[in-house]
Amino acid sequence: MITFTPLSGDAHTSDGSPLAYLLQVDDVKILLDCGSPEWNPEHIDQDGDAPWTAYCTFLRSVCQSVDLVLLSHADLQHCGLYPYAFAHWNLRAPAYCTYPVQAMGRVAVLDEVESLRAEQSFAETDAANDPDAPAEGNDDDMVVVSREQRVKYVASKKDVHDAFDSLITMRYSQPTHLQGKCQGLTITPFSAAHTLGGAIWKIRSPSVGTIVYAVDMNHMRERHLDGTVLFRSTVLEALARPDVLITDADKTLIINSRRKDRDAALLELVTDTLNTRGGSLMIPCDSSTRVLELLVLFDQHWNFSKDVKRAPICLVSRTGVEMLTFVRSMMEWLGGTISKEDVGEKMDNAKGGNRKRKRDDEDEDAIGAFALRFRHLEFFTSYAQLLSTYPSSKPKLILAVPQNLSHGSSRAIFTDFAAVQGNVVVLTSRGEAGTLARHLFDKWNNAQAPGEKYGSGGAGAPITLDETMKLTMHSKVPLVGAELEAYQAAERVAQERKAKEAAALARSQMELEADDDDSESSDSDSDDDREPGASGNADAELKDAWNFVDREQDANQSQSFDIFLKGAPGTGGRATSFFKVTEGQAQRFKMFPYAERRRRVDGFGEVVDVALWLRKGKALEEGAESEEAKEAKRRKLAEDEAKVTPAEPPSKFITTEIEAQLSCRLFFVDMEGLNDSRAVKTIVPQVNPRKMILVHSTTPATEALIESCASIRAMTRDIYTPFLGDSVQIGQHINSFSLSLSEELLASIQMSRFEDTEVGYVVGRLVAHASSSIPVLEPVMRGVAKVEDEDAQRSRLRVAELPHSTMIGDLKLTALKARLNAINIPAEFAGEGVLVCGDFVRDPDADPNAVVAVRKLGRGKVEVEGGVCDVYYTVRREVYALHAIVATT
Repeated sequence: MITFTPLSGDAHTSDGSPLAYLLQVDDVKILLDCGSPEWNPEHIDQDGDAPWTAYCTFLRSVCQSVDLVLLSHADLQHCGLYPYAFAHWNLRAPAYCTYPVQAMGRVAVLDEVESLRAEQSFAETDAANDPDAPAEGNDDDMVVVSREQRVKYVASKKDVHDAFDSLITMRYSQPTHLQGKCQGLTITPFSAAHTLGGAIWKIRSPSVGTIVYAVDMNHMRERHLDGTVLFRSTVLEALARPDVLITDADKTLIINSRRKDRDAALLELVTDTLNTRGGSLMIPCDSSTRVLELLVLFDQHWNFSKDVKRAPICLVSRTGVEMLTFVRSMMEWLGGTISKEDVGEKMDNAKGGNRKRKRDDEDEDAIGAFALRFRHLEFFTSYAQLLSTYPSSKPKLILAVPQNLSHGSSRAIFTDFAAVQGNVVVLTSRGEAGTLARHLFDKWNNAQAPGEKYGSGGAGAPITLDETMKLTMHSKVPLVGAELEAYQAAERVAQERKAKEAAALARSQMELEADDDDSESSDSDSDDDREPGASGNADAELKDAWNFVDREQDANQSQSFDIFLKGAPGTGGRATSFFKVTEGQAQRFKMFPYAERRRRVDGFGEVVDVALWLRKGKALEEGAESEEAKEAKRRKLAEDEAKVTPAEPPSKFITTEIEAQLSCRLFFVDMEGLNDSRAVKTIVPQVNPRKMILVHSTTPATEALIESCASIRAMTRDIYTPFLGDSVQIGQHINSFSLSLSEELLASIQMSRFEDTEVGYVVGRLVAHASSSIPVLEPVMRGVAKVEDEDAQRSRLRVAELPHSTMIGDLKLTALKARLNAINIPAEFAGEGVLVCGDFVRDPDADPNAVVAVRKLGRGKVEVEGGVCDVYYTVRREVYALHAIVATT
């Protein structure tokens, strides 16, 4: 029984939204992807409900019941919300992904959370993010947080590292047999392209068959990636004919422009802007995945083109250096045209080489040899750092994060960049609905000619903007004036309060120690009873103790040195003094401020030096550590020291409304790297699933794919398109029972291999033993019991003596054709679903009677037609070999 529920990214309303789906296979719940929405859309409902409210509510309600998590891509749409759900919503189920998805996903989410937290304040606990949670704390500590901010679930840096460290990494085509509650399931990732390490997940279950989750694929070979393995001239056999295919239909109505035309239009615009117009270009991009294609493209153009001036390529990203370092360590995952000879700098020692490259070459930790060392690329962590290096008037190519222009460096750069007429803003993605990037894309697309619009196959042309736009800007500014003085006054009050509390705690501790000293037994050894020779080190320790007491007394000037006798009149004790008491006044006596401190010694009178034992224990532990552990510890300390940054000045978060003047040019080029209409309509029918679920699409695109599949006779008609939050059930409930097989029965079974399992036919009788609660299946007795009706006995014997067999499996004509060609029997397809075999297929002079036709009449029905000849028996033998034959006698 399969139950599928889209939490976000359904087949009817999805438009750039995140992907997250709950797949239940029998009793196992699997979370497919866990993307994050856009936290800063341009418009929010008047009632304060954000567009991500429903999604986060659904996801939060199922996190604790999830048994398995599968992440397919390393961008925010697929794994952006996983760290927060892991840290705050108890999403602690085993999570699997490929190694690049773990590394690049960490980079993408870190850049996102750091840029968001640099502009807005977010609560560290989930209770503070809950809009219905009651406010806690007194009036002095109360922080006013708007409803809009309280429903934003943004993880911290620690949450991101902890979540991605918990991921279990896999390699392509590596089957993993799960244990625990998921026992029986086998998961295998295959290359999906589109992003580095992107995966198509194959889930194999013994009860429901094979499930393939394939979203955001690309069949085209790019500069840094090969196309998906799902379709390379033919469908990969391991992914063909699944029981259920879960795929997206977002690009069903889109026809991509040719790669040659698209790249030519982009590079021509870059050259014209930098050389002729003297302007700059800004390209909003992501921080870890699709930006690699742009970097390789521009690096090749800068290296081999004489038209472009050597303007710098600037990547403004908080994690740009880390991203490129990770990519250099994963060269085996890359494809396309990337190699050590044509991308990045070559292994030469020519004069005038880039200094940055030389520093990288000298670094022993640099991984990836000389590949992907972009000579013209420079990294910047903020817009301010970029301006301090290159002024606005200098022509340059800027790649800024994030892609939606909703916050961070790309939004800050856009507000200043768009006001210059010679500049160009280039969009490489449509962006999520409701964002500034989507608004600009719609403006560009509406201004294009009918044949040049997005999805029509044309490359389009730049347009010129001439308008004023109101934008909301979030920023963090230092406190000044009265606000700074108030903050500093509050800090002083807080520090004084902490100091008083610490002093009070110290006094209480001293009083407790004094009471402990008084309560010691009177017959304990005193210092005066020891031998003179044993007081060498003890005197030094006593001196240190007195120095400690002096320091404590100097720290609190208000403490009195007057110590009164216990039981003296006026102190609450009995009046036992023999001194006279003046009338009307209680006599009190002052003593010299001396506190006798007893030193604890062992049975031999020696002082126990605890510090010495601790030092020796630490030395032993350090000596027992391996060299690898010591090296890891030193490396960890070095990293911690490198991360130490100076304390930030007191600051606050503000939100302002500005009017941005748009006078630049605008252009769109599709660099998303996804399948288009022709690819989707070709690949899906060849995969030929038994049942299919469509996700991550709009209603027109979903209906277009269903209509295309309906025109193919062999294509399934069981296509499901669930709405957001709705569940679809595939299959039926199966009652399962536990039993054990006897040794005699196991010895008599004839097993046949089918795919990854072995099957056999069993006939037996159940026997219940008193010693076990599980029934045992034992073989049936060979003899037949006597019955009164001899005709019935003869009939039963006849039935038992008739042998028959069962063939298990689904014949693939493509596999049969390959097997026949391997044994020198020509085979070709003639018509739909008919395989013609024999020498007559290629040689018209051959015997026409030695021809065999194999066709599939329906599910489980295969017809082999031909004359009595050697070819017929050979073809029949190969058909049997592609099935598991199980004898039932």
